[in-house]
Amino acid sequence: MTRATHPRGAATPLAALVLVLAAAMPLAGCGGPATTHHKPGTTHEEASGSSGTLLPARDESGHRLREVPAATAPTVRVEARPDTEGGWNVHLTVERFRFTPDSTGGAALPGRGHARLLADGRETARLYGAWGYVPPGVRTLTVRLHADDHTVWAVDGAPVQATVRLAGAPATSAPPTPRPSASSTATATATAVPPSPRPSQPGRTVTLTITGKTVEPPPSRVELKKGERLTLRVTGDRADTVHVHGYDREVPLSPGVPATLTLTADQTGLFEVETHESGLLLTQLVVR
Repeated sequence: MTRATHPRGAATPLAALVLVLAAAMPLAGCGGPATTHHKPGTTHEEASGSSGTLLPARDESGHRLREVPAATAPTVRVEARPDTEGGWNVHLTVERFRFTPDSTGGAALPGRGHARLLADGRETARLYGAWGYVPPGVRTLTVRLHADDHTVWAVDGAPVQATVRLAGAPATSAPPTPRPSASSTATATATAVPPSPRPSQPGRTVTLTITGKTVEPPPSRVELKKGERLTLRVTGDRADTVHVHGYDREVPLSPGVPATLTLTADQTGLFEVETHESGLLLTQLVVR
């Protein structure tokens, strides 16, 4: 009976099979879902995919315009309501569009992205949801829709945007920046809503102290009635920023110095108050 032998260094059939499977495993991931985030070293536009047509034109901040057909283009309307601190609470109504904060910096996918606020023609903030805030002193507000790669959604060479005048109420929307071929689809109109009556309640004050990772009193829920005035007084032991989600209001913290933030609870729902740098939940506001 003869036993088969293999030359020294030659792979057995079993070893060869293992090598083939090992080489094939990395290829199995090639069919997985594509990520919307660009690779390091590439620009946003290089990772933007093939949605729409990238135009050579740029907006005031240097962002390229991305042309899409009017029939499928997103639209935006803006409502601005004065608050009792002199600023404006802004609400957006969008169609054929959704906010995608988790994909910002990725590919330009149809109907996705974020909004940018231009106060008197100067870009001041981004919105990753329907609500925003404009500080006192702004006379004209423009809300513009951007793709995840930061290009501007456009129709007929004009940005998809809405503009409203804030100086006085009621006020009518300002016309869009004129362009030779601007389409009414690209810019929606908006009207500022007359101010709500000031709340009759004297308001409430919530005092919080941050020491390291500890918040005193411990995080809980503050029950508020719609229209009620709230003052947050926060003292921390390090530099940070206190942010009220949903209302997009914030105030900087300096070590040992009490910071005060006052707002009118004119939106109903559950809103978290937290610090930016340390990521601490300070309290939750429940407005009914």
